[in-house]
Amino acid sequence: MALKSRTGRRQFLIGISATAAATSFATAGFRSEKSGDSPRQPLLPTIFLGQHPVTRLIAGWNPIGGYSYLGRNMDRHMREYFTVDRTAEFLLKCETEGINTHQFDPTADMVKVLRTVRESGSKMQFICLHSDGSRHGTPKDVVAQTFPIALSHHGGVTDKLFREGKANLVHDYVKQAHDLGVLAGVSAHNPDNIKRIADEGWENDFFMTCFYYVTRYNDHPEQLAEQKTVGKAFYAQDATTMTNLAKQIDKPCLGFKILAGGRAPMDRGGVKEAFSFAFQNLKPTDAVIVGMYPKFSDEIREDANLTREYGAVAPELS
Repeated sequence: MALKSRTGRRQFLIGISATAAATSFATAGFRSEKSGDSPRQPLLPTIFLGQHPVTRLIAGWNPIGGYSYLGRNMDRHMREYFTVDRTAEFLLKCETEGINTHQFDPTADMVKVLRTVRESGSKMQFICLHSDGSRHGTPKDVVAQTFPIALSHHGGVTDKLFREGKANLVHDYVKQAHDLGVLAGVSAHNPDNIKRIADEGWENDFFMTCFYYVTRYNDHPEQLAEQKTVGKAFYAQDATTMTNLAKQIDKPCLGFKILAGGRAPMDRGGVKEAFSFAFQNLKPTDAVIVGMYPKFSDEIREDANLTREYGAVAPELS
């Protein structure tokens, strides 16, 4: 495995310098843009994916697509809320609060959203979650339609292909992304798949690492019979397992489902604890992807503030 070197004072200063450079980039290019009635906030703490400064909080897509993990009624509620216009407003609000990157699925509606956001003058960056052969077209089609900074192979498909002995197709996807001139990521829920890719030295630029191994019963159906679980299982220890692995990998890891797909305690204390855990247990060069649903409260500002609180100071790794 490509191990992460120890982070002493030198790496900490490098991280601070990178954040300062990214903030300078933001203030130079973003201040004059319109972004609603709220004053624009400074850029959040930032890492780099390739040459791109990316905030340590990346706006996720699942609520936009109606994936709540809380049942079909909540799924429908989210889909009805996130119209094309409202989704564009959501992303502009994210930018106002200091978030500069969004991870999305390339649906027809999202193609319209991205066009609307860009035409408004936004400088938001986009990471596309996708897999070859999906109903949304080929990697070439997706890049031509959405102009992302990166393609990341879809986590559920990654786990399925590894399970079927077809990991080479995921590796081929990484190569296709690079051939198209964008960064290449691999998403997975199974930490063993992340470890295997790192051990084999694939040329992907980053990982998307799920805090919860939600595909474990697809990989190990015999365990489902033993546990008699209803629906997908979110085990608390999974987050520690994945973050321990992320700390050993010498590439940026973008942690997702840090709130257990909305199943974590969602009061203020529970959300604060989840953000604290994520940033304390990931590398200074890592970030988180969080889906936000601002129907009932200003989750965008709340999550941005938690990122400023917990993601600004790089923790020392032992």
